[in-house]
Amino acid sequence: MYYLIEDTLKPVLRDEIKNTEKQYVAVLTHDEWKNERDSFEMGIDIDSDIFEIYTTKAEVNYDSLTGSFSIPDRNDLSGDDCTFAFAMDEKGIVFIDDSGGAEQIIERILRTKKWKLPSLERFIYDFLDQIVKDDLRLMEKYECELDAMEQAIEDGNEANPSARLNDIRSDIRNLRIHYEQLMDLGQELEENENNFFKQENLRYFRLFLNRMARLHDTSTALRDYTMQLRDQYKAHLDIKQNRIMTVLTVVTTIFMPLTLIVGWYGMNFRYMPELEWKWGYPIIIAISLLIALGSLFFFKKKKWL
Repeated sequence: MYYLIEDTLKPVLRDEIKNTEKQYVAVLTHDEWKNERDSFEMGIDIDSDIFEIYTTKAEVNYDSLTGSFSIPDRNDLSGDDCTFAFAMDEKGIVFIDDSGGAEQIIERILRTKKWKLPSLERFIYDFLDQIVKDDLRLMEKYECELDAMEQAIEDGNEANPSARLNDIRSDIRNLRIHYEQLMDLGQELEENENNFFKQENLRYFRLFLNRMARLHDTSTALRDYTMQLRDQYKAHLDIKQNRIMTVLTVVTTIFMPLTLIVGWYGMNFRYMPELEWKWGYPIIIAISLLIALGSLFFFKKKKWL
């Protein structure tokens, strides 16, 4: 697929790119790039296998800028990334893509974007913007889920949130790494080492870098939130265990003197006067009740119960 950058992307044939001064966008498969790369006159050679791309990056060459995209699937951040390469100069940008990911992003730009001041810089900004377009909403979704977990912990819900917290923290970590890579790519573009871009259009890359910084800060805050909830759940468990131990301690303390009485009178010595006294049994019952009630009153007064 070939496009000219006009007030929107205009689909054209390959020959029309050669016969115009307008900047262009091209999307080729890996095999098509091998066959046509010389015609773009970028003086570069991308030999790496496109299926071995693991990061989003940009590299400045003598008369071109090359790099790759590794975009996490927002519906399954732990799954495989969408990967493709790119090469550009001042005349345009070529995506080398066997996954179809670049074409999907370009189709969204075709549907939603129309420019008063068309340029390669503006296209690149919109392309990068489409990658992270819904990420703020995704962050809000995670935050709402974490808020619900926090409320459940405060309400004493017995469900263990650790597994889901680990999943969310893993997803956020993947996004943070992705944002850091996009920031590095944006800085390479803003640097404009080869003077491919107009100075007045470098503001697009600064806008993108500012957005990446905000998303990165938000992801960092959410990661800290997951760690806070994990600690809060552990503290909740500790408090619950402490309450259980307090109850057990109180019960043990109450029954210790009663156990002493049982052991004392269980010896059945011959000359124990209480054994022959008709009020002995009721008196022992009364003493036991007084000990139990006195202990409970003491613990209540000390606020141990």
